Amino acid sequence: MAEQVGQAVNVNQTSAIAPTPRTRVKRIPKRASYDRDAIYSILDTALVCHVGFAIGAQPYVIPTLHVRVADRLYIHGSAASRMLGAAAAGTPLAVTVTHIDGLVLARSAFHHSVNYRSVVILGAATLIADPAEKFVVMKGLIDHVAPGRWDHIRHPNEKELAATSVLSLPIVEAAAKLRSGDPLDDEADYALPIWAGQIPLATKTLRPVFDARVDPATPIPAHVAEYRLPGNREARIA
Repeated sequence: MAEQVGQAVNVNQTSAIAPTPRTRVKRIPKRASYDRDAIYSILDTALVCHVGFAIGAQPYVIPTLHVRVADRLYIHGSAASRMLGAAAAGTPLAVTVTHIDGLVLARSAFHHSVNYRSVVILGAATLIADPAEKFVVMKGLIDHVAPGRWDHIRHPNEKELAATSVLSLPIVEAAAKLRSGDPLDDEADYALPIWAGQIPLATKTLRPVFDARVDPATPIPAHVAEYRLPGNREARIA
């Protein structure tokens, strides 16, 4: 898909994204990562991102689906969306993705935490106007959510494409922040007779549920019966 989407080409082949004054992590900087592959992995294994923007003095944060292609993040929604309209007009965006991997229970209240992987991307997005390019991005989004689904469904028609806006956000100002491992208690607290450790968390898929209007004789396709969440699929960095 990266070769098919206009402008979706690597703008920087280096392994790191240079931090800027806006993206350099200041709070616990040892947890920061500017590694491109780490940032891409967090984006690629998520289904939902949150898009922050401001209209006048009012900030908004909207959850939405996304797909990464090469060095760009694509976001879609209704052409009437306030978020997409503002972004298309040049309003700066802050996009975040977060995975919660576990609860960290310490001996003291102060040192309780969570294990997580997160990314923040800052920048201005551009609106994709070319219907052919928009079509390819829509395919990429569907296949990110459910690989193989595109080949089993009716594709968007001209009217539906016109009713959908797609934004392209370059991943040039971004940072990741991660935590893993045990709680970090004060040295004196390790002698306390208090259980401490981690409660790992995971999201899993359940048995598919038929739409009430699907013919019960319709077979469940393999991409549904064998569905795997993005984090459980083969790694995709390119």
